[in-house]
Amino acid sequence: MRIGIICHPTYGGSGVVASELALSLAENGHSIHLFSHDVPPRLLRGSGGVELHVAQGSPYPLFHSTPHDLAIMSRVLDLHRSEGLDVLHAHYALPHAISALLVREAARSAKLDPLKVVTTLHGTDITLVGNDPSYAPLTQYAITASDAVTVVSEDLAARTRVNFDGGPSCGIHVIPNFVDLEEFRPVEERSEIASAIHISNFRRVKRVPWLVNAFADALAMLRAQGKDAELVLVGDGPQLGETRRVARERDVCDRVRFLGLRSDLAELLAPADLFCLASTEESFGLSALEAMSSGTAVLGTRVGGVAEVVVDGTTGVLVDPTDRAAFAGEMARLLGDRQEAAQLGAAARERAVARFDRRTVVEQYVSLYRELVGGAGPCP
Repeated sequence: MRIGIICHPTYGGSGVVASELALSLAENGHSIHLFSHDVPPRLLRGSGGVELHVAQGSPYPLFHSTPHDLAIMSRVLDLHRSEGLDVLHAHYALPHAISALLVREAARSAKLDPLKVVTTLHGTDITLVGNDPSYAPLTQYAITASDAVTVVSEDLAARTRVNFDGGPSCGIHVIPNFVDLEEFRPVEERSEIASAIHISNFRRVKRVPWLVNAFADALAMLRAQGKDAELVLVGDGPQLGETRRVARERDVCDRVRFLGLRSDLAELLAPADLFCLASTEESFGLSALEAMSSGTAVLGTRVGGVAEVVVDGTTGVLVDPTDRAAFAGEMARLLGDRQEAAQLGAAARERAVARFDRRTVVEQYVSLYRELVGGAGPCP
């Protein structure tokens, strides 16, 4: 099939999933075109099977910022006119689903070949951005006008139904995020001292300063037992400065490592004893899944779709997002008992293999595409 994918060029979940999906589809022999206003980081490691279209638009004094969304739409429409696309898959409701729908209507007006639009909702495009009164009507349109809508968790499907009426005739399809089991795999050697790791874009919803406070509390408990630990922070974003300030104020700078943006996530996750997720909102928890695939136990907050990924007490531990004392206590317990953490990590790897293998999940997208292109629609 000929598939176009539109995504944000981010280290966040939507950009990662879109890029990994594009790479997987190309490996399976499909003709894949990915459209964005910059190069998605995960695409940098690709084998070259994906044709990347970076459309940034032309600067003009009238515009406060370059209208790259319009440039992307023009690029997609031009490609559809010259080469043809079967499916245009938009990741994130705004602006990409709206862009895809406009391209579909423009193609109809020009009497080009039919183009099916699939929209994948990733979380904040529904719970935060899309639910804002400024954008809600457009988000509603994106959901109801798409030929098919997918979400990454049952929790997000439920929230979408509550926040927005209607939808495609066949409802909302739950297709979970996935992981490359070969790239993210366990290693025999752990870090020299007990190690926790966190990976995110350092947005407020990720609560990285809160996590550093919890780690400082856990470290005090461990040192009272004559033990030590470190926290590795990977990423960058709006709360980086506040996170550094908290580390200084809690006097844990010698045990908190800031690594910034990194591409070698598999090599960083596998040696760690514990992956920490402190979010107040999380539709799935892709980084947690990559940690699980690496054989690393997860300590997370019981929010959104996290419980659909992490089995509390089996592949990790989930606590109430408002209970920092409980989070710190579990962190101290698991970093203090590396054997128990390793047992949870082994079970986490098994769950990743059984439920979230890249090949199995990607095939669900392919089946949906085929049903749409075949004219039968996504209905059973």
